Amino acid sequence: MNHIVTVQEAVTAFAPWREPTAAELDAIEAEMPVINAEVELLDAQIITMNRTSSELDARRLRRAFHKVLDARAAAANLAGTGDAA
Repeated sequence: MNHIVTVQEAVTAFAPWREPTAAELDAIEAEMPVINAEVELLDAQIITMNRTSSELDARRLRRAFHKVLDARAAAANLAGTGDAA
């Protein structure tokens, strides 16, 4: 007869190492402006999917796209100077 053994101890033994490190959290925090700008662009794209685009929609998309570009440029500049992770 084969016994079924739980592996709970082996799974939870490594739990502390599964958490993000402080450096990883800092890197995420540094990328938040880019993430937020990309979410705003995605929202603008979703809004225009189910209807005919108007001039307001086109402006909203352009504005959101330029925010993404600005946020990426700012993040690249910070990474180049060593101020961000």
